[in-house]
Amino acid sequence: MADVYELQLTLDLPGSLPPQDLALLRWHLGEEGGRQDDGYEYPLWKDRGPALRIGGALVGELCSDGPQWALTVRQEAHPDEFDDLRRMVLWLGARTTTVGTVGYLRFHESHLPDVLVAESGVVRSAILRVEKVLESATEVIPDPYA
Repeated sequence: MADVYELQLTLDLPGSLPPQDLALLRWHLGEEGGRQDDGYEYPLWKDRGPALRIGGALVGELCSDGPQWALTVRQEAHPDEFDDLRRMVLWLGARTTTVGTVGYLRFHESHLPDVLVAESGVVRSAILRVEKVLESATEVIPDPYA
């Protein structure tokens, strides 16, 4: 279980998403009414509760506010699942209305994630590397009025 990654996704999808697309998402989230028919062996984001290796909680939520859908996923992932995860993230990227950061993938022992960025129907990975880390002992979140 040492090869565990944290996958986090937060993105919007159009309210006009076809019923079969919604059914696939619901299946991956482990929700009732979901239907799998695209060759996945099991739902990718059905786990809920405490995470075993990455800390915090595992979540998967699809909500509608009328004109669009909001998807949030935070799950533990193993490299054996990467082919299916890659296919699903690319599928979401082709449908998302979000432009910019839509999530990240982080090895559970790493401090820096690989950021997932959606633009023009494609998701790409922005790999963060640093030579020097600047830390503030007093400001975890910056004061915009300082």
